[in-house]
Amino acid sequence: MMVQHKHFKSRVRERMQKTGESYTTGRLQLLKDLPAEPSLPGLLPGYPAGAPLVQRDAGLWQRVLAQAGVENPATGTPFTEAVLSGLAGGIGFMVFTFEYEQITTATIVTRFHPGPYVGNLLNRCGAVVEEKSTTSTNAAQDNLDAALEAGRAVVVRVTQGALPWYHSDAPEHSDSVDVVVAGKANGEYLIDDGGRQLHGATAAELAGARGKRKKDKHWQASVVDPGETTVDQLRQSVLEAVAETAGVLLGTVPPAVVPARVAKNFGLAGMQTWTARLRDTRTKKGWPAMFADEQRLRFGLERIKECLAGTVWGGPAALRPLYARFLTEAAALEGLDRLLQPAQQYAAVGERWQQLADAVDPQCPAEERTAHFAALADRMEDMQAAEEAAAKSLSG
Repeated sequence: MMVQHKHFKSRVRERMQKTGESYTTGRLQLLKDLPAEPSLPGLLPGYPAGAPLVQRDAGLWQRVLAQAGVENPATGTPFTEAVLSGLAGGIGFMVFTFEYEQITTATIVTRFHPGPYVGNLLNRCGAVVEEKSTTSTNAAQDNLDAALEAGRAVVVRVTQGALPWYHSDAPEHSDSVDVVVAGKANGEYLIDDGGRQLHGATAAELAGARGKRKKDKHWQASVVDPGETTVDQLRQSVLEAVAETAGVLLGTVPPAVVPARVAKNFGLAGMQTWTARLRDTRTKKGWPAMFADEQRLRFGLERIKECLAGTVWGGPAALRPLYARFLTEAAALEGLDRLLQPAQQYAAVGERWQQLADAVDPQCPAEERTAHFAALADRMEDMQAAEEAAAKSLSG
């Protein structure tokens, strides 16, 4: 169920003035008076679970913001995943490799990174978000339960492999990720991790996943007020986001908190770096040398495939079609119709990214790796010209 009743937000504000309640409390009381719709037992009213996500963080926050009544002031409806992703910074590029005793990892990021993706999203949509963090497991559960009782979906940070439906120590599941606690039923929390269905976790299971890494221990965030963003403020946020995205891609804006010596791994410069290393047959930094071992080659190519297909650090067609949809929606705002040209360009670039992702072959024999890497480099060279043209159009 997604609450889209006309003037519902105004009714909440009117109730707040009469009763002195917070926005979330007033909204929860009014939701109870709405006609019931079929829903999962224990799921918070208004939480729109189930639809597939393109970009994980933008998609999860789209659900949280929609449940909290946050609206796009230009449409009067919840922000779309495309618009939130674009406000977050949209797209980017990063490539890194790390050599370990047994394996060599390869990571490709195609979303805006390493800037504050979620921070940008929340600042630019206008919602008022409350963050809490504690070292105490009991206090963390109290904070979580209090927000749920107030009718608010809660974003918490967990170690992915520690969640009971993963239960994995694999390196690819060792990262911290955000999930949404969207309700509680039969003694279990209902967890939305971006899939097509919600998962159940006991208090102990969830606490274990939240407390595994010290830097992320028991953090949570929830929307306490939808805010009052105007159309003009949204327009300014779009311009700010677009300028930042173009600047990082073109290298005119340095990547946030990144040493200058590794800036070559980001944006269009990062694409050039990767292309050169795919072709490099002379040095230890070249991929033919780094992935000469069969096991390292297999793991590296599988990792690249996952990065390009996954929704955490990338998404289908490197998120370029999603970004094109953001630009198209933003172009409807007054004076921003010029965004339609880069929207068309990024839609086309997305097709090339998908072709590249499809061409990556984790089963490539080690003796054929040099030719395989060269073929990928050919595709990247073609990609760079299209990416540069689109970024310059965006910047202009």
